[in-house]
Amino acid sequence: MQFSVKIIDFQSKPMLNICDIDLLGKKITEDHLNMNISKSYYGEKIVEHKEAQSLLKNAKIINMVGKDTISLSLELGVGSENGIKTIGGVPFLIVYQM
Repeated sequence: MQFSVKIIDFQSKPMLNICDIDLLGKKITEDHLNMNISKSYYGEKIVEHKEAQSLLKNAKIINMVGKDTISLSLELGVGSENGIKTIGGVPFLIVYQM
């Protein structure tokens, strides 16, 4: 399984943006909500399952989109099902660990 990731600077801290590879470049809409899963935000590199696990375990700020990504995150104990939201049937979760 592969994931698309990009690490950016957010408030002087690294933030992991990670999504299911099949969502990269898609725009998701539902009612008045829109989510653009752009290559510029999520598409720096493609990683395999093992590297994605490592990135998720070590990141303190994570923006994730997609069923596979969130499933992996929850398996690792990163994030909570209570925080998952959906747009157009696509789940997303933001985790900020202090």
